[in-house]
Amino acid sequence: MTITDDLQKLLDILPQDLRQVLEDHPKRDSLVEVVLDLGRRPEARFPNQAEYLSEQPVTQEQIDDCIQRVGTFGGDNRAGIEQTLHRISAIRNRTGKIIGLTCRVGRAVFGTIGMIRDLVETGKSILMLGRPGVGKTTALREIARVLADELNKRVVIIDTSNEIAGDGDVAHPAIGRARRMQVAHPELQHQVMIEAVENHMPEVIVIDEIGTELEALAARTIAERGVQLVGTAHGNQIENLIKNPTLSDLVGGIQAVTLGDDEARRRGSQKTVLERKAPPTFEIAVEMLERQRWVVHESVADTVDTLLRGRQPSPQTRTVDEHGKVSITRQLSVVNGRGSGHQAAGEESFSGSRQANGWRSSGQMVALPPPSVERERVTGRSEFDRLLDESFNYAETIDFSASKHPGPNGEELPLHVYPYGVSRHQLEQVISVLSLPVVLTKDIDSADAILALRSHVKNHAKLRQMAKARHVPIHMIKSSTIPQITRGLRRLLNIDDPEIADDRELQLFLHSGSDDEMDALEEARLAVEQIVIPKGQPVELLPRSPQVRKMQHELVEHYRLKSHSFGEEPNRRLRIYPA
Repeated sequence: MTITDDLQKLLDILPQDLRQVLEDHPKRDSLVEVVLDLGRRPEARFPNQAEYLSEQPVTQEQIDDCIQRVGTFGGDNRAGIEQTLHRISAIRNRTGKIIGLTCRVGRAVFGTIGMIRDLVETGKSILMLGRPGVGKTTALREIARVLADELNKRVVIIDTSNEIAGDGDVAHPAIGRARRMQVAHPELQHQVMIEAVENHMPEVIVIDEIGTELEALAARTIAERGVQLVGTAHGNQIENLIKNPTLSDLVGGIQAVTLGDDEARRRGSQKTVLERKAPPTFEIAVEMLERQRWVVHESVADTVDTLLRGRQPSPQTRTVDEHGKVSITRQLSVVNGRGSGHQAAGEESFSGSRQANGWRSSGQMVALPPPSVERERVTGRSEFDRLLDESFNYAETIDFSASKHPGPNGEELPLHVYPYGVSRHQLEQVISVLSLPVVLTKDIDSADAILALRSHVKNHAKLRQMAKARHVPIHMIKSSTIPQITRGLRRLLNIDDPEIADDRELQLFLHSGSDDEMDALEEARLAVEQIVIPKGQPVELLPRSPQVRKMQHELVEHYRLKSHSFGEEPNRRLRIYPA
Protein backbone atom coordinates (compact mmCIF):
# COMPACT_ATOMS: atom_id res chain seq x y z
CA MET A 1 0.00 0.00 0.00
CA THR A 2 1.08 3.58 -0.68
CA ILE A 3 0.21 6.21 1.91
CA THR A 4 -0.03 9.97 1.36
CA ASP A 5 -0.83 12.09 4.39
CA ASP A 6 0.71 15.65 4.05
CA LEU A 7 1.22 15.41 7.81
CA GLN A 8 3.47 18.47 7.99
CA LYS A 9 0.62 20.76 6.90
CA LEU A 10 -1.45 19.60 9.87
CA LEU A 11 1.48 20.02 12.28
CA ASP A 12 2.01 23.58 11.01
CA ILE A 13 -1.31 24.74 12.50
CA LEU A 14 -0.37 23.53 16.00
CA PRO A 15 1.42 25.65 18.62
CA GLN A 16 5.19 25.70 18.18
CA ASP A 17 6.05 23.56 21.24
CA LEU A 18 3.53 20.85 20.37
CA ARG A 19 4.60 20.83 16.74
CA GLN A 20 8.21 20.22 17.74
CA VAL A 21 7.28 17.28 19.98
CA LEU A 22 5.31 15.58 17.19
CA GLU A 23 7.91 16.20 14.51
CA ASP A 24 10.44 14.32 16.62
CA HIS A 25 8.03 11.62 17.79
CA PRO A 26 9.02 8.04 16.78
CA LYS A 27 5.36 7.12 16.01
CA ARG A 28 4.69 10.25 14.00
CA ASP A 29 3.67 8.30 10.88
CA SER A 30 0.89 6.46 12.73
CA LEU A 31 -0.61 9.57 14.38
CA VAL A 32 -4.43 9.46 14.33
CA GLU A 33 -5.41 12.80 15.85
CA VAL A 34 -4.39 15.61 18.17
CA VAL A 35 -6.86 16.80 20.82
CA LEU A 36 -6.73 20.31 22.27
CA ASP A 37 -9.23 21.08 25.06
CA LEU A 38 -9.21 24.33 27.02
CA GLY A 39 -7.63 23.87 30.46
CA ARG A 40 -6.46 20.32 29.73
CA ARG A 41 -3.14 18.90 28.64
CA PRO A 42 -2.80 18.46 24.86
CA GLU A 43 -3.12 14.84 23.78
CA ALA A 44 -1.82 12.87 20.78
CA ARG A 45 -3.68 9.69 19.86
CA PHE A 46 -2.17 6.72 18.08
CA PRO A 47 -3.88 3.49 16.95
CA ASN A 48 -3.37 1.66 20.25
CA GLN A 49 -2.50 4.33 22.76
CA ALA A 50 -2.66 8.02 23.66
CA GLU A 51 -0.09 10.25 25.32
CA TYR A 52 0.19 13.83 26.53
CA LEU A 53 2.35 16.22 24.51
CA SER A 54 2.92 18.70 27.33
CA GLU A 55 2.39 19.09 31.03
CA GLN A 56 1.02 22.61 30.48
CA PRO A 57 -2.76 22.90 29.93
CA VAL A 58 -4.05 24.33 26.64
CA THR A 59 -4.86 28.05 26.72
CA GLN A 60 -7.53 29.96 24.82
CA GLU A 61 -4.75 31.86 22.99
CA GLN A 62 -3.36 28.57 21.63
CA ILE A 63 -6.80 27.47 20.42
CA ASP A 64 -7.46 30.86 18.77
CA ASP A 65 -4.03 30.70 17.12
CA CYS A 66 -4.88 27.29 15.59
CA ILE A 67 -8.27 28.51 14.36
CA GLN A 68 -6.65 31.36 12.43
CA ARG A 69 -4.49 28.89 10.48
CA VAL A 70 -7.38 26.72 9.24
CA GLY A 71 -10.33 27.34 6.97
CA THR A 72 -13.80 28.44 7.98
CA PHE A 73 -15.83 26.13 10.22
CA GLY A 74 -19.07 25.09 8.54
CA GLY A 75 -22.48 24.25 9.94
CA ASP A 76 -21.17 20.83 10.98
CA ASN A 77 -18.37 22.47 13.04
CA ARG A 78 -15.72 21.09 10.72
CA ALA A 79 -12.93 22.82 8.87
CA GLY A 80 -10.03 21.68 6.75
CA ILE A 81 -6.66 22.63 5.33
CA GLU A 82 -6.63 23.35 1.59
CA GLN A 83 -5.29 20.59 -0.65
CA THR A 84 -5.15 18.14 2.25
CA LEU A 85 -7.45 15.50 3.71
CA HIS A 86 -7.05 16.60 7.32
CA ARG A 87 -10.14 17.46 9.34
CA ILE A 88 -10.34 19.91 12.22
CA SER A 89 -13.51 19.61 14.30
CA ALA A 90 -14.56 22.21 16.87
CA ILE A 91 -16.20 21.94 20.27
CA ARG A 92 -18.12 25.10 21.25
CA ASN A 93 -19.48 26.38 24.53
CA ARG A 94 -23.08 27.52 24.96
CA THR A 95 -22.33 30.97 23.53
CA GLY A 96 -20.76 29.50 20.39
CA LYS A 97 -17.12 30.12 21.29
CA ILE A 98 -14.67 27.36 20.28
CA ILE A 99 -13.04 25.83 23.36
CA GLY A 100 -11.78 22.54 21.94
CA LEU A 101 -10.31 21.13 18.71
CA THR A 102 -9.92 17.61 17.33
CA CYS A 103 -7.29 17.61 14.58
CA ARG A 104 -7.77 14.36 12.66
CA VAL A 105 -5.02 13.21 10.30
CA GLY A 106 -6.40 12.41 6.83
CA ARG A 107 -4.48 9.84 4.79
CA ALA A 108 -4.92 8.67 1.22
CA VAL A 109 -4.08 4.96 1.29
CA PHE A 110 -3.72 3.52 -2.21
CA GLY A 111 -4.46 -0.20 -2.37
CA THR A 112 -6.63 -0.34 0.73
CA ILE A 113 -9.59 -1.89 -1.13
CA GLY A 114 -7.71 -4.93 -2.40
CA MET A 115 -9.91 -7.01 -0.11
CA ILE A 116 -13.14 -6.06 -1.92
CA ARG A 117 -11.97 -5.01 -5.38
CA ASP A 118 -13.89 -7.90 -6.95
CA LEU A 119 -17.10 -6.56 -5.35
CA VAL A 120 -16.45 -3.01 -6.54
CA GLU A 121 -16.08 -4.25 -10.11
CA THR A 122 -19.49 -5.98 -10.06
CA GLY A 123 -21.31 -2.65 -10.34
CA LYS A 124 -23.51 -3.42 -7.33
CA SER A 125 -24.16 -0.83 -4.63
CA ILE A 126 -21.92 -1.24 -1.57
CA LEU A 127 -22.56 -0.07 1.99
CA MET A 128 -19.59 0.31 4.36
CA LEU A 129 -20.25 -0.06 8.10
CA GLY A 130 -17.90 0.32 11.02
CA ARG A 131 -17.02 2.22 14.15
CA PRO A 132 -15.37 5.66 13.91
CA GLY A 133 -11.69 5.57 13.01
CA VAL A 134 -11.72 2.17 11.34
CA GLY A 135 -11.06 3.64 7.87
CA LYS A 136 -14.47 3.98 6.19
CA THR A 137 -13.72 7.36 4.59
CA THR A 138 -10.28 6.20 3.46
CA ALA A 139 -11.88 3.18 1.78
CA LEU A 140 -14.53 5.40 0.11
CA ARG A 141 -11.83 7.66 -1.28
CA GLU A 142 -9.90 4.73 -2.74
CA ILE A 143 -13.07 3.13 -4.18
CA ALA A 144 -13.91 6.42 -5.93
CA ARG A 145 -10.40 6.62 -7.44
CA VAL A 146 -10.43 3.00 -8.64
CA LEU A 147 -13.87 3.35 -10.22
CA ALA A 148 -12.93 6.59 -11.97
CA ASP A 149 -9.34 5.91 -13.03
CA GLU A 150 -9.10 2.16 -13.48
CA LEU A 151 -12.66 1.23 -14.41
CA ASN A 152 -13.30 4.45 -16.37
CA LYS A 153 -16.67 5.24 -14.81
CA ARG A 154 -18.29 8.62 -14.26
CA VAL A 155 -18.01 9.08 -10.49
CA VAL A 156 -19.49 11.92 -8.45
CA ILE A 157 -18.62 12.29 -4.76
CA ILE A 158 -21.12 14.01 -2.44
CA ASP A 159 -18.58 15.55 -0.05
CA THR A 160 -20.59 17.05 2.79
CA SER A 161 -17.71 17.89 5.12
CA ASN A 162 -14.93 18.03 2.51
CA GLU A 163 -13.45 14.97 4.16
CA ILE A 164 -13.28 12.70 1.12
CA ALA A 165 -11.66 15.11 -1.36
CA GLY A 166 -10.11 17.64 1.02
CA ASP A 167 -10.80 21.27 1.84
CA GLY A 168 -10.77 24.04 -0.75
CA ASP A 169 -12.19 24.34 -4.23
CA VAL A 170 -9.63 22.04 -5.85
CA ALA A 171 -10.18 18.37 -5.03
CA HIS A 172 -7.33 16.31 -3.60
CA PRO A 173 -5.55 14.15 -6.22
CA ALA A 174 -6.31 11.04 -4.14
CA ILE A 175 -9.78 10.81 -5.74
CA GLY A 176 -8.32 10.61 -9.25
CA ARG A 177 -10.69 11.62 -12.06
CA ALA A 178 -13.76 11.47 -9.82
CA ARG A 179 -15.72 14.72 -9.46
CA ARG A 180 -16.67 16.25 -6.14
CA MET A 181 -19.84 18.15 -5.22
CA GLN A 182 -19.64 20.17 -2.01
CA VAL A 183 -22.63 20.65 0.30
CA ALA A 184 -23.37 24.08 1.74
CA HIS A 185 -25.25 22.80 4.79
CA PRO A 186 -25.22 19.21 6.11
CA GLU A 187 -29.01 19.09 6.25
CA LEU A 188 -29.10 19.62 2.46
CA GLN A 189 -27.05 16.53 1.63
CA HIS A 190 -30.09 14.63 0.31
CA GLN A 191 -30.89 17.46 -2.11
CA VAL A 192 -27.35 17.49 -3.47
CA MET A 193 -27.53 13.70 -3.93
CA ILE A 194 -30.60 14.06 -6.17
CA GLU A 195 -29.10 17.06 -7.94
CA ALA A 196 -25.97 15.05 -8.79
CA VAL A 197 -28.05 12.42 -10.57
CA GLU A 198 -30.24 14.89 -12.42
CA ASN A 199 -27.51 17.29 -13.54
CA HIS A 200 -24.24 15.41 -13.94
CA MET A 201 -25.17 11.99 -15.38
CA PRO A 202 -23.03 9.86 -13.02
CA GLU A 203 -22.61 6.10 -13.21
CA VAL A 204 -21.46 5.97 -9.58
CA ILE A 205 -22.29 8.17 -6.60
CA VAL A 206 -20.13 8.07 -3.47
CA ILE A 207 -21.68 9.28 -0.19
CA ASP A 208 -20.14 9.49 3.26
CA GLU A 209 -22.24 9.17 6.41
CA ILE A 210 -25.85 8.56 5.46
CA GLY A 211 -27.52 9.53 8.70
CA THR A 212 -31.07 10.82 8.15
CA GLU A 213 -34.29 9.40 6.78
CA LEU A 214 -34.27 11.90 3.90
CA GLU A 215 -30.78 10.78 2.90
CA ALA A 216 -31.86 7.13 3.07
CA LEU A 217 -34.84 7.90 0.79
CA ALA A 218 -32.59 9.82 -1.60
CA ALA A 219 -30.23 6.84 -1.72
CA ARG A 220 -33.13 4.53 -2.64
CA THR A 221 -34.24 6.94 -5.38
CA ILE A 222 -30.72 6.98 -6.82
CA ALA A 223 -30.38 3.19 -6.69
CA GLU A 224 -33.70 2.71 -8.46
CA ARG A 225 -32.45 4.93 -11.30
CA GLY A 226 -29.71 2.40 -12.04
CA VAL A 227 -26.82 4.34 -10.49
CA GLN A 228 -24.25 2.42 -8.46
CA LEU A 229 -24.06 3.69 -4.87
CA VAL A 230 -21.07 3.45 -2.57
CA GLY A 231 -21.66 4.85 0.89
CA THR A 232 -21.14 4.62 4.62
CA ALA A 233 -23.72 4.67 7.38
CA HIS A 234 -23.79 4.97 11.14
CA GLY A 235 -23.74 1.46 12.53
CA ASN A 236 -21.32 -1.32 13.32
CA GLN A 237 -23.23 -4.22 11.79
CA ILE A 238 -26.31 -4.91 9.67
CA GLU A 239 -28.22 -5.74 12.86
CA ASN A 240 -27.75 -2.11 13.93
CA LEU A 241 -29.43 -0.87 10.73
CA ILE A 242 -32.33 -3.31 11.09
CA LYS A 243 -33.03 -1.92 14.56
CA ASN A 244 -32.60 1.70 13.44
CA PRO A 245 -35.99 2.96 12.12
CA THR A 246 -34.29 5.93 10.43
CA LEU A 247 -31.87 3.88 8.33
CA SER A 248 -33.60 0.51 8.03
CA ASP A 249 -34.71 1.42 4.50
CA LEU A 250 -31.08 1.03 3.41
CA VAL A 251 -31.44 -2.72 3.95
CA GLY A 252 -35.00 -2.98 2.65
CA GLY A 253 -37.06 -1.76 5.58
CA ILE A 254 -38.85 -3.90 8.15
CA GLN A 255 -42.59 -4.55 8.46
CA ALA A 256 -44.82 -6.76 10.58
CA VAL A 257 -46.66 -9.46 8.61
CA THR A 258 -49.47 -11.74 9.75
CA LEU A 259 -49.03 -15.31 8.48
CA GLY A 260 -51.72 -17.85 7.75
CA ASP A 261 -52.09 -20.84 10.05
CA ASP A 262 -50.38 -23.24 7.65
CA GLU A 263 -47.42 -20.98 6.96
CA ALA A 264 -46.92 -20.21 10.68
CA ARG A 265 -47.03 -23.93 11.44
CA ARG A 266 -44.52 -24.69 8.66
CA ARG A 267 -42.13 -22.03 9.90
CA GLY A 268 -42.66 -22.98 13.52
CA SER A 269 -43.15 -19.32 14.39
CA GLN A 270 -45.80 -16.97 15.73
CA LYS A 271 -48.48 -15.70 13.37
CA THR A 272 -47.11 -12.15 13.43
CA VAL A 273 -43.49 -11.96 12.25
CA LEU A 274 -41.10 -9.32 10.96
CA GLU A 275 -40.19 -9.45 7.28
CA ARG A 276 -38.22 -7.34 4.84
CA LYS A 277 -40.44 -4.75 3.17
CA ALA A 278 -38.58 -4.08 -0.11
CA PRO A 279 -35.33 -4.89 -1.93
CA PRO A 280 -32.34 -3.34 -0.14
CA THR A 281 -30.93 -0.05 -1.43
CA PHE A 282 -27.44 -1.55 -1.11
CA GLU A 283 -26.99 -5.08 -2.46
CA ILE A 284 -23.64 -5.66 -0.70
CA ALA A 285 -22.66 -4.69 2.84
CA VAL A 286 -19.14 -4.61 4.31
CA GLU A 287 -18.66 -4.54 8.08
CA MET A 288 -15.22 -3.08 8.77
CA LEU A 289 -14.32 -4.75 12.05
CA GLU A 290 -10.66 -3.76 11.87
CA ARG A 291 -8.44 -2.17 9.27
CA GLN A 292 -7.27 -5.58 8.05
CA ARG A 293 -10.42 -7.62 8.75
CA TRP A 294 -13.72 -7.00 6.96
CA VAL A 295 -16.92 -9.05 6.98
CA VAL A 296 -18.68 -9.15 3.61
CA HIS A 297 -22.40 -9.83 3.12
CA GLU A 298 -22.63 -10.62 -0.60
CA SER A 299 -26.43 -10.49 -0.50
CA VAL A 300 -27.91 -8.02 1.98
CA ALA A 301 -31.41 -9.30 1.18
CA ASP A 302 -30.52 -12.87 2.20
CA THR A 303 -28.71 -11.66 5.33
CA VAL A 304 -31.66 -9.56 6.50
CA ASP A 305 -34.15 -12.37 5.81
CA THR A 306 -31.97 -14.80 7.75
CA LEU A 307 -31.64 -12.46 10.73
CA LEU A 308 -35.38 -11.77 10.84
CA ARG A 309 -36.05 -15.51 11.00
CA GLY A 310 -33.84 -15.80 14.08
CA ARG A 311 -30.90 -17.48 12.37
CA GLN A 312 -27.31 -16.33 11.93
CA PRO A 313 -26.14 -15.42 8.39
CA SER A 314 -23.11 -16.95 6.68
CA PRO A 315 -20.97 -13.96 5.63
CA GLN A 316 -17.43 -13.95 4.31
CA THR A 317 -14.59 -12.74 6.52
CA ARG A 318 -11.78 -11.21 4.49
CA THR A 319 -8.38 -10.47 5.96
CA VAL A 320 -5.14 -9.18 4.46
CA ASP A 321 -1.64 -9.90 5.77
CA GLU A 322 1.44 -7.70 5.75
CA HIS A 323 2.33 -8.96 2.26
CA GLY A 324 -1.02 -7.88 0.83
CA LYS A 325 -2.37 -11.42 0.42
CA VAL A 326 -6.13 -11.61 0.91
CA SER A 327 -7.61 -14.68 2.59
CA ILE A 328 -11.34 -15.39 2.61
CA THR A 329 -13.11 -17.48 5.21
CA ARG A 330 -16.81 -18.10 5.61
CA GLN A 331 -18.74 -18.53 8.83
CA LEU A 332 -21.42 -21.12 8.11
CA SER A 333 -24.77 -20.52 9.78
CA VAL A 334 -25.76 -22.62 12.75
CA VAL A 335 -28.08 -25.46 11.75
CA ASN A 336 -30.46 -26.76 14.41
CA GLY A 337 -28.33 -25.15 17.07
CA ARG A 338 -25.15 -26.88 15.96
CA GLY A 339 -22.18 -25.23 14.29
CA SER A 340 -21.22 -26.56 10.89
CA GLY A 341 -17.99 -25.81 9.14
CA HIS A 342 -16.42 -27.12 5.96
CA GLN A 343 -12.87 -26.65 4.78
CA ALA A 344 -13.32 -25.83 1.12
CA ALA A 345 -10.88 -26.32 -1.71
CA GLY A 346 -9.29 -23.28 -3.31
CA GLU A 347 -8.82 -19.98 -1.57
CA GLU A 348 -11.97 -20.09 0.55
CA SER A 349 -11.80 -21.84 3.90
CA PHE A 350 -14.83 -22.35 6.08
CA SER A 351 -14.77 -22.43 9.86
CA GLY A 352 -17.77 -23.17 12.07
CA SER A 353 -18.36 -21.38 15.30
CA ARG A 354 -18.57 -24.65 17.22
CA GLN A 355 -17.09 -28.08 16.69
CA ALA A 356 -19.74 -30.44 15.30
CA ASN A 357 -19.82 -34.14 14.60
CA GLY A 358 -21.69 -36.13 12.02
CA TRP A 359 -22.68 -35.32 8.47
CA ARG A 360 -23.49 -31.67 9.24
CA SER A 361 -19.87 -31.05 10.26
CA SER A 362 -18.84 -31.37 6.61
CA GLY A 363 -21.60 -29.28 5.06
CA GLN A 364 -21.93 -31.69 2.17
CA MET A 365 -21.95 -35.40 1.40
CA VAL A 366 -18.77 -37.15 0.27
CA ALA A 367 -18.87 -38.27 -3.34
CA LEU A 368 -18.11 -42.01 -3.73
CA PRO A 369 -17.90 -44.18 -6.84
CA PRO A 370 -21.21 -45.69 -8.09
CA PRO A 371 -21.96 -48.72 -5.90
CA SER A 372 -22.79 -51.20 -8.64
CA VAL A 373 -22.44 -51.82 -12.35
CA GLU A 374 -26.17 -51.20 -12.81
CA ARG A 375 -25.66 -47.61 -11.66
CA GLU A 376 -22.56 -46.74 -13.65
CA ARG A 377 -24.65 -44.28 -15.61
CA VAL A 378 -25.04 -42.13 -12.48
CA THR A 379 -21.35 -41.24 -12.31
CA GLY A 380 -20.51 -38.99 -9.39
CA ARG A 381 -23.58 -39.95 -7.34
CA SER A 382 -22.95 -38.98 -3.73
CA GLU A 383 -23.63 -41.68 -1.14
CA PHE A 384 -25.24 -41.17 2.27
CA ASP A 385 -22.59 -40.43 4.79
CA ARG A 386 -22.18 -43.28 7.23
CA LEU A 387 -22.26 -40.83 10.12
CA LEU A 388 -25.71 -39.62 9.10
CA ASP A 389 -27.53 -41.09 12.06
CA GLU A 390 -24.91 -39.96 14.59
CA SER A 391 -25.96 -36.37 13.95
CA PHE A 392 -29.65 -36.85 14.70
CA ASN A 393 -29.28 -37.21 18.46
CA TYR A 394 -32.95 -37.22 19.19
CA ALA A 395 -35.05 -40.10 20.46
CA GLU A 396 -38.80 -40.06 20.77
CA THR A 397 -39.04 -43.04 23.06
CA ILE A 398 -41.31 -43.98 25.93
CA ASP A 399 -39.17 -46.68 27.52
CA PHE A 400 -40.59 -48.50 30.52
CA SER A 401 -37.43 -50.59 30.83
CA ALA A 402 -34.04 -49.35 31.96
CA SER A 403 -32.30 -51.74 29.56
CA LYS A 404 -30.16 -50.20 26.84
CA HIS A 405 -29.10 -53.48 25.20
CA PRO A 406 -30.15 -54.57 21.67
CA GLY A 407 -33.05 -56.47 23.21
CA PRO A 408 -34.68 -53.99 25.63
CA ASN A 409 -35.66 -56.82 28.01
CA GLY A 410 -32.45 -58.79 27.67
CA GLU A 411 -33.79 -61.23 25.05
CA GLU A 412 -31.73 -62.71 22.23
CA LEU A 413 -31.94 -61.41 18.68
CA PRO A 414 -33.84 -61.36 16.39
CA LEU A 415 -35.99 -58.72 18.02
CA HIS A 416 -39.74 -59.26 17.87
CA VAL A 417 -41.50 -55.98 17.05
CA TYR A 418 -45.21 -55.24 17.25
CA PRO A 419 -46.07 -52.46 14.72
CA TYR A 420 -48.93 -50.14 15.61
CA GLY A 421 -50.14 -47.68 12.95
CA VAL A 422 -46.97 -48.25 10.88
CA SER A 423 -47.08 -49.60 7.33
CA ARG A 424 -46.22 -53.30 7.54
CA HIS A 425 -45.16 -53.35 3.90
CA GLN A 426 -42.62 -50.56 4.43
CA LEU A 427 -41.39 -52.19 7.64
CA GLU A 428 -40.75 -55.46 5.82
CA GLN A 429 -38.98 -53.61 3.02
CA VAL A 430 -36.61 -51.80 5.41
CA ILE A 431 -35.88 -55.00 7.37
CA SER A 432 -35.22 -56.94 4.16
CA VAL A 433 -33.06 -54.35 2.40
CA LEU A 434 -30.97 -53.43 5.45
CA SER A 435 -30.84 -57.05 6.75
CA LEU A 436 -31.93 -56.01 10.25
CA PRO A 437 -32.35 -58.76 12.93
CA VAL A 438 -36.04 -57.95 13.38
CA VAL A 439 -39.15 -60.13 13.16
CA LEU A 440 -42.62 -58.58 12.97
CA THR A 441 -45.27 -60.07 15.22
CA LYS A 442 -49.05 -59.65 15.45
CA ASP A 443 -49.16 -60.65 19.12
CA ILE A 444 -48.25 -57.98 21.67
CA ASP A 445 -47.59 -60.67 24.31
CA SER A 446 -44.70 -62.10 22.27
CA ALA A 447 -43.28 -58.69 21.34
CA ASP A 448 -39.99 -57.36 22.67
CA ALA A 449 -40.90 -53.79 21.65
CA ILE A 450 -43.65 -51.75 20.04
CA LEU A 451 -43.00 -49.43 17.08
CA ALA A 452 -45.88 -46.97 16.83
CA LEU A 453 -46.91 -43.68 15.29
CA ARG A 454 -46.73 -40.89 17.84
CA SER A 455 -50.21 -39.57 16.94
CA HIS A 456 -51.72 -43.03 17.56
CA VAL A 457 -50.03 -43.52 20.93
CA LYS A 458 -51.23 -40.17 22.24
CA ASN A 459 -54.85 -41.17 21.68
CA HIS A 460 -54.57 -44.79 22.82
CA ALA A 461 -54.30 -44.98 26.61
CA LYS A 462 -55.10 -48.71 26.55
CA LEU A 463 -52.01 -49.48 24.47
CA ARG A 464 -49.81 -47.58 26.94
CA GLN A 465 -51.36 -49.48 29.85
CA MET A 466 -50.84 -52.85 28.14
CA ALA A 467 -47.22 -52.00 27.32
CA LYS A 468 -46.54 -50.89 30.88
CA ALA A 469 -48.11 -54.03 32.33
CA ARG A 470 -45.99 -56.26 30.07
CA HIS A 471 -42.82 -54.16 30.49
CA VAL A 472 -42.64 -53.64 26.72
CA PRO A 473 -41.07 -50.34 25.60
CA ILE A 474 -42.88 -48.16 23.06
CA HIS A 475 -40.70 -46.50 20.41
CA MET A 476 -42.49 -43.71 18.57
CA ILE A 477 -41.95 -42.27 15.09
CA LYS A 478 -43.56 -39.17 13.64
CA SER A 479 -44.76 -40.66 10.37
CA SER A 480 -44.90 -43.94 8.48
CA THR A 481 -42.14 -43.06 6.02
CA ILE A 482 -39.03 -45.01 5.16
CA PRO A 483 -36.55 -42.60 6.83
CA GLN A 484 -38.60 -42.53 10.05
CA ILE A 485 -39.04 -46.32 10.06
CA THR A 486 -35.31 -46.84 9.42
CA ARG A 487 -34.30 -44.61 12.31
CA GLY A 488 -36.94 -46.15 14.59
CA LEU A 489 -35.67 -49.70 13.96
CA ARG A 490 -32.07 -48.65 14.53
CA ARG A 491 -32.99 -47.05 17.85
CA LEU A 492 -34.85 -50.23 18.79
CA LEU A 493 -31.71 -52.24 18.15
CA ASN A 494 -29.48 -49.63 19.79
CA ILE A 495 -27.22 -49.72 16.78
CA ASP A 496 -25.74 -46.93 14.76
CA ASP A 497 -24.72 -49.26 11.97
CA PRO A 498 -21.84 -47.60 10.06
CA GLU A 499 -21.29 -50.70 7.98
CA ILE A 500 -24.57 -50.45 6.07
CA ALA A 501 -23.69 -49.79 2.46
CA ASP A 502 -25.10 -46.62 0.97
CA ASP A 503 -26.24 -48.68 -1.99
CA ARG A 504 -28.76 -50.40 0.26
CA GLU A 505 -29.89 -47.06 1.69
CA LEU A 506 -30.70 -45.80 -1.79
CA GLN A 507 -32.59 -48.96 -2.65
CA LEU A 508 -35.13 -47.98 0.01
CA PHE A 509 -35.99 -44.91 -2.02
CA LEU A 510 -35.57 -46.28 -5.53
CA HIS A 511 -38.01 -49.21 -5.24
CA SER A 512 -38.23 -50.16 -8.95
CA GLY A 513 -35.35 -47.88 -9.85
CA SER A 514 -36.82 -46.37 -13.05
CA ASP A 515 -34.94 -43.68 -14.95
CA ASP A 516 -37.39 -40.98 -13.88
CA GLU A 517 -37.02 -41.95 -10.22
CA MET A 518 -33.21 -42.06 -10.42
CA ASP A 519 -33.10 -38.61 -12.09
CA ALA A 520 -35.55 -37.11 -9.59
CA LEU A 521 -33.61 -38.41 -6.59
CA GLU A 522 -30.31 -37.23 -8.02
CA GLU A 523 -31.83 -33.77 -8.60
CA ALA A 524 -33.08 -33.62 -5.01
CA ARG A 525 -29.73 -34.82 -3.64
CA LEU A 526 -27.73 -32.21 -5.57
CA ALA A 527 -30.13 -29.46 -4.50
CA VAL A 528 -29.73 -30.41 -0.84
CA GLU A 529 -25.95 -30.85 -0.89
CA GLN A 530 -24.96 -27.94 -3.10
CA ILE A 531 -27.49 -25.23 -2.22
CA VAL A 532 -29.82 -25.90 0.73
CA ILE A 533 -27.23 -27.09 3.28
CA PRO A 534 -24.13 -24.98 2.42
CA LYS A 535 -25.96 -21.78 1.40
CA GLY A 536 -29.06 -22.00 3.60
CA GLN A 537 -31.34 -21.16 0.66
CA PRO A 538 -34.62 -22.84 -0.38
CA VAL A 539 -34.67 -24.64 -3.74
CA GLU A 540 -37.47 -25.56 -6.14
CA LEU A 541 -37.22 -28.83 -8.09
CA LEU A 542 -38.65 -29.73 -11.48
CA PRO A 543 -42.29 -30.86 -11.75
CA ARG A 544 -42.67 -34.60 -11.09
CA SER A 545 -45.42 -37.20 -10.77
CA PRO A 546 -47.04 -37.74 -7.34
CA GLN A 547 -45.22 -41.06 -6.82
CA VAL A 548 -41.82 -39.57 -7.63
CA ARG A 549 -42.50 -36.49 -5.48
CA LYS A 550 -43.25 -38.81 -2.56
CA MET A 551 -39.82 -40.41 -3.01
CA GLN A 552 -38.20 -36.96 -3.13
CA HIS A 553 -40.00 -36.00 0.10
CA GLU A 554 -38.62 -39.11 1.80
CA LEU A 555 -35.10 -38.45 0.56
CA VAL A 556 -35.26 -34.85 1.85
CA GLU A 557 -36.54 -36.13 5.20
CA HIS A 558 -33.48 -38.40 5.44
CA TYR A 559 -31.37 -35.21 5.42
CA ARG A 560 -33.50 -33.88 8.31
CA LEU A 561 -34.83 -31.05 6.11
CA LYS A 562 -38.37 -29.95 5.29
CA SER A 563 -40.02 -29.98 1.86
CA HIS A 564 -43.39 -28.89 0.52
CA SER A 565 -45.25 -29.62 -2.73
CA PHE A 566 -46.94 -26.70 -4.45
CA GLY A 567 -48.42 -25.77 -7.83
CA GLU A 568 -51.11 -27.41 -9.94
CA GLU A 569 -50.74 -30.67 -11.81
CA PRO A 570 -48.95 -31.39 -14.07
CA ASN A 571 -46.58 -28.65 -12.84
CA ARG A 572 -46.72 -29.58 -9.15
CA ARG A 573 -43.20 -29.67 -7.71
CA LEU A 574 -41.13 -29.74 -4.52
CA ARG A 575 -39.64 -26.82 -2.63
CA ILE A 576 -36.88 -27.79 -0.17
CA TYR A 577 -36.26 -25.52 2.84
CA PRO A 578 -33.07 -25.13 4.90
CA ALA A 579 -33.04 -26.51 8.42
